[in-house]
Amino acid sequence: MIAGLGNPGLDYAETRHNMGFAVVDALAAAWGVEVRQRKFGGRTTTVEVAGRTIVLLKPWTYMNRSGQSVAAAAGFYRLPPEQVMVVLDDMDLAPGRIRLRSQGSAGGHHGLEDVIRCLGTNRFARCRVGIGSKGRQDGADYVLGRPTAEEQALLDAAVQRSRDAVLYWLDHGIGKAMTQFNKDPVDGMPNE
Repeated sequence: MIAGLGNPGLDYAETRHNMGFAVVDALAAAWGVEVRQRKFGGRTTTVEVAGRTIVLLKPWTYMNRSGQSVAAAAGFYRLPPEQVMVVLDDMDLAPGRIRLRSQGSAGGHHGLEDVIRCLGTNRFARCRVGIGSKGRQDGADYVLGRPTAEEQALLDAAVQRSRDAVLYWLDHGIGKAMTQFNKDPVDGMPNE
């Protein structure tokens, strides 16, 4: 299952906080499906890829309650945590960078914090999409704001790179995906 975190509705559609939704939509487009079915407190669909059923999920519960939707879907499909990938925005990464991890803390991200709480573990893959931060600007105002044109170009590239990283994860696992994608796409340096 690939769960992209974000906030529902047109008011939030193009904000920095909806990078998870954007990556799920990019995956859906690659597979020729739409994430529209209302189930698990979200929008979801399944797709058959190379003999496997892949679940795409966008929790429609607002960010801070994302875990309810993720846990409901994981429970329904009886997915162990290692078969779950959560995609989210990250203010600690520069716009355009991504970082894959096999487990870890929420790092101050309330959506991820709720997923960890509801799944009862932090041992699931995650793909963080860098949105940067504006230093002293209020975090909530920043993540719920819309990016500049320059930032948007970087975020669009990061969405495509994240889509590719998730596809690679599906075929090769998180360890190899981290090795392949946790470096800067331009200079080859670590993507931190």
